[in-house]
Amino acid sequence: MCGIAGAFNYLPAPPLDRGALQRMGDAMRTRGPDGAGLWFSEDATVGLAHRRLSILDLSDRGAQPMTTADRTLWITYNGEIYNFQELRSELESKGIHFRSASDTEVLLELYRLEGPTFLSKLRGMFAFALWDAGERRLFLARDPFGIKPLYVADNGKTIRFASQVKALLAGGGIDTTPSPAGQTGFFLWGYVPQPYTLHRSIRTLRPGHAMMVPQGGAITTWMYDDPLERLVEGRRPEAAVDTTTTPGASLRNALEESVRYHMVADVPVGCFLSSGIDSNVLAGLAAQAIGEREHLQCITLGFQEYVGTSENEVPLARECAARLGVAHHVRMVSRLEFEQDLDRVLDCMDQPSIDGVNTYFVAKVAAEAGLKVALSGVGADEMFGGYPSFTQVPRLVSLFKGIPFRSAIGPIVRRIAAPLLRRTTSPKYASILEYGGAFASAYFLRRGLFMPWEIPDLLDEEILREGLEELQLSSALADRPSLISTPYARVMAMEIRKYLQTCLLRDADWAGMAHSLEIRTPYVDAILFHQVASLLNEQSVPPSKRDLAACSPVPLPSSVVERRKTGFNVPVREWLPTNPHHPTQTRGLRGWALLVAERFGFELAHGSGQRRSSASSSATLSTIGREHSSSFSGD
Repeated sequence: MCGIAGAFNYLPAPPLDRGALQRMGDAMRTRGPDGAGLWFSEDATVGLAHRRLSILDLSDRGAQPMTTADRTLWITYNGEIYNFQELRSELESKGIHFRSASDTEVLLELYRLEGPTFLSKLRGMFAFALWDAGERRLFLARDPFGIKPLYVADNGKTIRFASQVKALLAGGGIDTTPSPAGQTGFFLWGYVPQPYTLHRSIRTLRPGHAMMVPQGGAITTWMYDDPLERLVEGRRPEAAVDTTTTPGASLRNALEESVRYHMVADVPVGCFLSSGIDSNVLAGLAAQAIGEREHLQCITLGFQEYVGTSENEVPLARECAARLGVAHHVRMVSRLEFEQDLDRVLDCMDQPSIDGVNTYFVAKVAAEAGLKVALSGVGADEMFGGYPSFTQVPRLVSLFKGIPFRSAIGPIVRRIAAPLLRRTTSPKYASILEYGGAFASAYFLRRGLFMPWEIPDLLDEEILREGLEELQLSSALADRPSLISTPYARVMAMEIRKYLQTCLLRDADWAGMAHSLEIRTPYVDAILFHQVASLLNEQSVPPSKRDLAACSPVPLPSSVVERRKTGFNVPVREWLPTNPHHPTQTRGLRGWALLVAERFGFELAHGSGQRRSSASSSATLSTIGREHSSSFSGD
């Protein structure tokens, strides 16, 4: 895990500034405290920067930017290629000699041999930039699920890229005009939807996409892999899956293989542990992969506010850790520590999000325990139907889809009901007829933070108008014919695309990197997902959390299997400061969203922080707050 940055004058432009690239790298110091590298071409048209967190090949031979022996290819790379050893053996059988034991050099040699098509061979999480001096072109790529971030800014002559938006800004030369779509999207979802950022000129390279930037030529961007294609009904996964065993055994084999690959490292690998199924199965499989259970360090957070309630993870996590026989670190996080760290949390956030605070603190504790790598159960809820949305969204669609004139009546009902519901319950209920009859809009009703009709109270009117126009929200929320025809699979696709890829994985990255901790996600694995998609297409009943629990090498106690899903929560409602004139209006997730928006310089409507009722904020926390903070540890 590292931080990467760089720039390329693909059309005539002033020579690149070495100092600017240095500043970009320095802005990502916590992503790579173990080393820093910088490379410039002789003509100063291309430069690459790197911050290193040493996980594989801890020697200087693994330093970056890395080049080939003939210095025709250069790469700066962030991530891990878990199957690099097999790929290396394949290359060695073809006569290629390696100078390091790193996965980085494998990428260089694969590109030299196969060109951009080699991406289909990679199993891992990655974002990289590769300079091909012979062809005079820059090649950028990001892993299929988008576990690792990559931001790009193109002014028409020079393209710049980095692992963080703040790194791009630190280098200068970036148009910082605010993005209406980014600001509006944050209030709609609680995070900035891809490919937008808070700046018009900066976009993400989408998951599973690659970009080729030739000198003097046209930039091309293409999708090389979309995992969701495996959800198309009747389509067999391309990857080889075990069809000779029972579905349960086949799923367990796939899980064991994914965890085994994710344990590849030259430093110890730990695990986040809560009291739920996801992290306990993960910890059991990781301990099994190590072979000596006591060598696996597991991390659990506790909060005084939750002691004596069902939200308290600690007692059951302790019981599970003892059953697994792993080393267990428990630390209580207090309101005082939250207040002391609040500025740093927001500074490290990079892009605004209402999530990630929980991962920030568990990563902090993992780093204090001496870990550089930790496994997280993020992704399990998306793969195994762990969210209420898997049942609630299809139910909403079933209830409201057939109502005559729903699209015409819904807005009228909402305008009448909204003022009343603001005072008694969640304002979302006012839109249930308007949004409940189609999958995309019903999902938004379940997942959204603020409804579109609420945002004029929050955001500058012109910013909102432009943002909604660019996001094309009405079109995005309209159901279209879909090749993913089963309700369960459609919800899975939305959870992966909208929540996992755009929010959870992004937040896991910044929160872990704030403490120089690499967070690995064995449930977010291409081969494992192929197996789950295969089971979805072949079974009448989709794989569930119980199926996942059955894959644990150590039987899980019924108190874990039967436990009501609570998420991995942080008591933000109790911890947030209050407005002395409006004691509860700024509390809850909506209050947290406004605090984040103010910190990131949003163009807020005048007095926006004082326009919502206390009942509205409190009710919204209960209806959507838990779901938005439920998946960082996987439970």
